[in-house]
Amino acid sequence: MTAVLEPTWTGLVDDAAIFPPGNADLADAATAHLERRHTAYADLVGSLVVRDTDLPQLRGCAARVSVVVTGGAGQIAGPAALCARLGLEPAGLEIALRDLDDLAGNARRVVTAVDAARAAGDLAEDVPVHVELPQADPSYAWLAAADEVAAAELRLKFRTGGVDAHHFPTAPRLSSWIDAALDRETPFKCTAGLHHAVRHTTAEGFVEPVDQHGFLNVLLATRLAFDGASQEDVVAALEQRDAGALAAAAREADLAGARRWFTSFGSCSVQEPLDDLIALGLLEQP
Repeated sequence: MTAVLEPTWTGLVDDAAIFPPGNADLADAATAHLERRHTAYADLVGSLVVRDTDLPQLRGCAARVSVVVTGGAGQIAGPAALCARLGLEPAGLEIALRDLDDLAGNARRVVTAVDAARAAGDLAEDVPVHVELPQADPSYAWLAAADEVAAAELRLKFRTGGVDAHHFPTAPRLSSWIDAALDRETPFKCTAGLHHAVRHTTAEGFVEPVDQHGFLNVLLATRLAFDGASQEDVVAALEQRDAGALAAAAREADLAGARRWFTSFGSCSVQEPLDDLIALGLLEQP
């Protein structure tokens, strides 16, 4: 039987099994994703995250797909229209800004392409578009791009990890990204690195140990930032490594309200986040 989840956990984890470090075969990932619909905590999982180049292999797949656009703004219309032709249900589009010399202009080109796709009927109005900003401290150009995203009522995407150590932002940097999103009343999702609930250090897969963020830390930090906490307190929440203390704080906080802003995170493992929530006592053992 499928458990009825609280809003805090519903659709929290997007299934990014085909991306590093999981690198699952696309067909296997799609099959496993659909099979999870019959598990106890099926509703913890949101969409299946795929690349636009993967779409032809998914014709008729019953999964809701979040499509990562691998090119620039000019490639937005194609995947949106292709989903319709292939009988796929798009849960969202995700695109990274790559023009570092003109981030705001790059964001405007994305907005124009999204508007054109919606006007053509290729992209429904209710399909969210997440725009990934560079992994940097918010500069004037970075913030100007965020302004363009917010003005168009698109969403932000933050990269919180990857295959190299430099892909993991510091807690102060991540705090500043969250603050920028909330200042603009703009929802955001995270991608990569949030396999576990609690912040920890690992050397697995890296030359030197890496500090990895916990998704529960990020959720609590978002709640604190929305409530007007100081940056110091938000950073402290991101850096909390005591699992018991973090779980206790999570029980006291309105994390369901924080999901209005921190909408989901992509993880190549769905099982690890679930196991952590059960171990912390935030979900019951099925």
